[in-house]
Amino acid sequence: MKIDYIEFASPKLEETQGFFAEAFGWSFVDYGPDYRDIQGAGTGGGLERAEGLRAPLVVLKTDDLEGAFARVKAAGAAITQDIYDFPGGRRFEFTEPGGTAMAIWADPA
Repeated sequence: MKIDYIEFASPKLEETQGFFAEAFGWSFVDYGPDYRDIQGAGTGGGLERAEGLRAPLVVLKTDDLEGAFARVKAAGAAITQDIYDFPGGRRFEFTEPGGTAMAIWADPA
């Protein structure tokens, strides 16, 4: 699997979006009041409104979401969110044994 997407969280969504646009030249596609898809960053990315700060979420892509779920769980990850649907497909979230939060997604079934 390869890194496909990185999500940033900010309690000040509009200010962070403005900073990214001015400092890095990124543009955005709005998906409602709390999520922006980042354009022009070289790798897919998103920006979501969040209550507090957290490290960026690294998202991997797979063609076999259920298989990836089983492998990640067997390798010792703590599943933090079971497989769910979102507008672009399906994904699940987990923390690896060292504590890094990650996600894996697949195109819609």
